[in-house]
Amino acid sequence: MNKLAAGCRHTVVIQPDDTVYAVGDNKLGQCNTASWQHIIEVAAGNVHSAHNTGNAHTLALKADGTVLATGWNTNGQCDVTAWHDIITIAAGWRRSIGVKADGTVVAVGRMNEGACDVADWRDIKAVSAGDWHTLGLQRNGQVVAVGNNERGQCHVAEWQTISMIAAGYVHSLGLLENGTVIATGSNKNGQCDVTAWRDITAIEAGSKHSVALKLDGTVVAVGDNQYGQCNVEKWSNIIAIAAGSRHTVGMQANGKIVAMGDNRYNQCTLKEAGTYV
Repeated sequence: MNKLAAGCRHTVVIQPDDTVYAVGDNKLGQCNTASWQHIIEVAAGNVHSAHNTGNAHTLALKADGTVLATGWNTNGQCDVTAWHDIITIAAGWRRSIGVKADGTVVAVGRMNEGACDVADWRDIKAVSAGDWHTLGLQRNGQVVAVGNNERGQCHVAEWQTISMIAAGYVHSLGLLENGTVIATGSNKNGQCDVTAWRDITAIEAGSKHSVALKLDGTVVAVGDNQYGQCNVEKWSNIIAIAAGSRHTVGMQANGKIVAMGDNRYNQCTLKEAGTYV
């Protein structure tokens, strides 16, 4: 369950009392989470810098299997009130994805690129939403994908023994059970240069960068570093990570939040978890 989420220009954190703290751009209400309670997972809609206008939304999964949403709703991506029996969620550009307890998947939002065409998916245990494509992780460790495949970001049919997935702007990551990572899609900024990574326990994909949490609590990152979003080599004791469009966030074992990258909207200005009031 994701305790952290990083969007285009905002960051979302689940607090120890299962409420939600959000910081950053709130132009469309994507940070209006103060009233949320009993939250077990969060997700933040992300957009690539080419259309990085702050248009984003935030999702939260409640302990009862229902979902809350706030923020940009131009394509109905926040219309999740009817969802139930949800076990995990993902937020992409103009869409929201939810996995149900029976392994089926629901989606709302932009339909143009086919990234919401998940009605026939079965035996899914996790999903990840990029800008224009959606990944699904099946219970047998295989991966399915729908949506725009212009850069090969949906070429995942041969992936096996995958334990985690992450979808970026036009690239995809898969964490293998042996702790290594594979990638497909655009590598213009080196975001797919992950073959040397070892002992990885979690992965995240930003718009043009990739981030991974190692077994020893350190973090590695590759890809676009224009805003310093890959400057995570000094982080330690990290237990959770999130990658936004241009920033990266980590949670330490003591609850402290660390962040690097674009901070023009204070999306990297976070206090220790548990001190949010």
